[in-house]
Amino acid sequence: MAFNLAHQVGSLCGSPMVMVEPGSAARADPQTAPATVWKPQAVDRRFRIQIGVGQAEMETAPQTCHARSLALPDLSAASDAPAAEVREHLGGGGGGAVKGVPVFVMMPLDTVRPGGGLNRKKAMNASLMALKNAGVEGVMVDVWWGMVEKERPGEYDWRGYDEFMEMAARIGLKVQAVMSFHQCGGNVGDSVTIPLPRWVLEEMDKDPDLAYTDQWGRRNPEYLSLGCDALPVLKGRTPVQCYADFMRAFRHRFSDLLGSTIVEIQVGMGPAGELRYPSYPEGDGTWKFPGIGAFQCYDKVYMLSNLKAAAEKVGKAEWGNGGPADAGGYKNWPEDTAFFRREGGWNGPYGEFFLSWYSQMLLDHGERIVSSATSIFDDLAGVKISVKVAGIHWHYGTRSHAPELTAGYYNTRYRDGYLPIARMLGRHGAVFNFTCVEMRDGEQPSEAECKPEELVGQVAAAAREAGVELAGENALPRYDETAHEQIVRAAACGQEKMGAFTYLRMGPDLFEPDNWRRFVAFVKIMAESGGGSAEHCREMAEREEELSVHVPLVQEAAATLTCA
Repeated sequence: MAFNLAHQVGSLCGSPMVMVEPGSAARADPQTAPATVWKPQAVDRRFRIQIGVGQAEMETAPQTCHARSLALPDLSAASDAPAAEVREHLGGGGGGAVKGVPVFVMMPLDTVRPGGGLNRKKAMNASLMALKNAGVEGVMVDVWWGMVEKERPGEYDWRGYDEFMEMAARIGLKVQAVMSFHQCGGNVGDSVTIPLPRWVLEEMDKDPDLAYTDQWGRRNPEYLSLGCDALPVLKGRTPVQCYADFMRAFRHRFSDLLGSTIVEIQVGMGPAGELRYPSYPEGDGTWKFPGIGAFQCYDKVYMLSNLKAAAEKVGKAEWGNGGPADAGGYKNWPEDTAFFRREGGWNGPYGEFFLSWYSQMLLDHGERIVSSATSIFDDLAGVKISVKVAGIHWHYGTRSHAPELTAGYYNTRYRDGYLPIARMLGRHGAVFNFTCVEMRDGEQPSEAECKPEELVGQVAAAAREAGVELAGENALPRYDETAHEQIVRAAACGQEKMGAFTYLRMGPDLFEPDNWRRFVAFVKIMAESGGGSAEHCREMAEREEELSVHVPLVQEAAATLTCA
C-alpha cells in the first residue's frame, strides 16, 4: 500500500495457555472433505540454530529458497516437537498474565489457501514462533465465508483452518478469529481477492437488489445489503441465518480450542468486516481520499421500500423517494454540496429523518448479527465477541461529519453517533473494536479537517459511558516510534485501558531489523506496564536490539516470508 493512503482507514484478552497434542485439530466432519493433517516431516540432515540468548538450541534441516538462492533453516522439526519442548525453546514470551494491554498481530489475508492448507507454511511457522518469543499474546486470522462455504450452502471446508489453529495452539499463541462475511479485495490494504461464496453471487446475479446500491445504480458486491437481512433470499435461508449457521459450524469444528486457543470471535458486519455501509469503495477508483462517499440505500426492493414505509409512518410520504439529492458524489468535499455544507440540509427536518433512519438500519443490522453470535458462543468461558467500527476521521472537524454520515454513523457537531453503537454492543456484552489508533492529527492534511485523535477520544468516552470494553487496531502498517507512542497513549493511558490491541500486519516488513527491534520494545511496553513515553520506547528498543534482531528465528521469518 502506498504511503499516501496514510489518512485512510483499513479495515482484540488472553486466558491461560492450553496446549494441544499434535493432530488434535484434525477433526472428522461429514459435511466437509477430509481434513488436511499437519504431520511431522522426516528430517535427515540437521544443524543447530539458537532461538534466544541463553536459551537452548534446537536441531533442524536446511531448506533452499530459490527466489534468493539463500540457504535457510527448515523449522518443521521444531514446529512438530511436543508442545512442552516448543514452550521451553520459546522461553517466557507471551501467554502469561498481562498487566497492561496484550498485543495480537493480524495474519496475512491469504493465510489459508483455497482448497485447504496454509500458504508459506514454513514461513508461517517461523513467524509465529518469532512472535511468541517477542511476547505477543496471539494473532488474528480471517475465516473467509467465501472460502469455507464456497461451493454449496451448508457445506463447510475447514481444512486450512484446522492446520492454522493447530499450529497456533502448539506454539502457544491465542487466536482472534474473524468471521469474515465480506469480500476481500477493493478496500485499503486488500492484497488478494476472495469473493463471496459462489452460490451467494449466483443469487445476487438473479436479484441485483441484494447488493448495496447508490443513487447512480452502482452495485457493490462486497457484502450483502442489510436490507434483506431477514428475508429468505439465499436458497431458502436469510443472510442472518447463513451467518449464524456458519458460526455454529465453526463452534462445532473447533470446540476443543474455543476458550483456550481461540479466545475471541470478531463478527464481520459489513465491508472490510466493519459495521458500516460500503460508502467509500476505493478499489476501482470510485472513491478517493478525502471524499465524503455516498449513501447506499437505493435498491428498490429492500432499502427504498423500507424508507418509503418509514416516511409514510411520519406523515411525510415525499421523504420516502430516496436519499438527499443534493449530497454530492463520492469524491466531493462537504462544502461542495448543499446537503453537507456548514448550514446544509443535514441539520434540517428532512436530514434528521433520513439520517436517523439510515443509521438505525445499520444499528438494527448489527444487533441482529451480534445477538446471533452471542447465542452461539456466550456459554463458552474465555471467549469474547467483538465488533469492529471504522475510524472515519477525515472531515471530522466540520459540522456535518459527512464521511461518517454516508457510512452510517450519525455523528455530527451536535450529535454523538458512537454512543448508540456502544450501547447496542453493551446489551450483548460485546467488545467495541476501533481502528486508526496509531494516527495523530498533525500527520493529516489540515485542509481535510482530519482529527483521528479526537475521534478515538470520543469513541473511548462512548465505550466508558456504555460500560463496554474497548479494543483497538492501527489502520495502516506503521513501524515507527511515533506511531507506537501514539498507540501506547491511546490504548493504555486513558481512564481505562483497552482490553487488547491488534497490530496490522504480519509480513516481511515487520521482520526487518529496525522494525522488529522497535516492535519488540512496543509489545513489552504495552504488555508489562501499559504505558510509556517516546523516550521509554527508544530505550526499550535499544535494550532489545541484541536479543531480538540477530536471533536466527527472526532472520528465518523475514527471509522465508520475503521469498515465499
